Amino acid sequence: MRPQALLCALCCGVLAAAVRAGYSENRCGWRGSGLTQEPGSVGQLALACAEGSIEWLYPAGALRVALGGLEPGARPCVTCLRPARPFAGAQVFAERAGGDLELLLAEGPGPAGGRCVRWGPGERRALFLQATPHRDISRRVAAFRFELREDSRPELPPKAHELGVDGACRPCSDAEQLLVACTSDFVIHGTIHGVTHNTELQESVITVVATRVLRQTLPLFQVEGSGGQGQASIRTPLRCGVHSGPGTFLFMGWGRFGEAWLGCAPRFQEFSRAYVAAHAAHLHPCEVALD
Repeated sequence: MRPQALLCALCCGVLAAAVRAGYSENRCGWRGSGLTQEPGSVGQLALACAEGSIEWLYPAGALRVALGGLEPGARPCVTCLRPARPFAGAQVFAERAGGDLELLLAEGPGPAGGRCVRWGPGERRALFLQATPHRDISRRVAAFRFELREDSRPELPPKAHELGVDGACRPCSDAEQLLVACTSDFVIHGTIHGVTHNTELQESVITVVATRVLRQTLPLFQVEGSGGQGQASIRTPLRCGVHSGPGTFLFMGWGRFGEAWLGCAPRFQEFSRAYVAAHAAHLHPCEVALD
């Protein structure tokens, strides 16, 4: 059965009994087995924390997970999922307005760092997990961590928010650099000290010597003293092929599960040129202190 058909059945009231076993005391996570579900049923979960985890053993049928932890209201929010490896036996969708489903996680290695989705103002926050058909469901586990937080800059254009959901391995245009500088969780001026690669996690870790923290919304970096330096680790997918290089850069990106993930890293002179030109034309989306 297609995910949309299952969701339609859910909305029409053909629901399975609520999945009650496996809650932690603070309802931040759930661990359960598809072996206890009736065939074709849709289990119902409601979690009340902004951070937590789901571990679905031997997936069968489907689960709908309502996400709490943030007060509903006019402000949008971003939800990130980070799958455990290997992730097998299920697909995870974001439930959208009108019953549409947006695929976030599927079987296989998946994207490094996980996937993020942005919920609009007043939009219900729910995930829909559907088991994938297998003759043998033994040793199949679909597990992931989730994290919700408010969108810190909802007043900017929609294109700006799209840049922070799942960055692509490509250079950012001048316009994108300016938008990322306004919407990202950190803007760091520094140099590359070294790069290490992790083939198992499909991640590269950039060690950055940070000379100045221009902005950060999360406590990811610290620079000692007014003229001091500090080291920071920034992650990016291995497929991006990041390598060490000379010069100073402006590292911009997002925090996920306490880790910094790269969005754009233009050379500082290139960004300064683009920013000064946009500022002169009154086209800069926000103020950036370059001095």
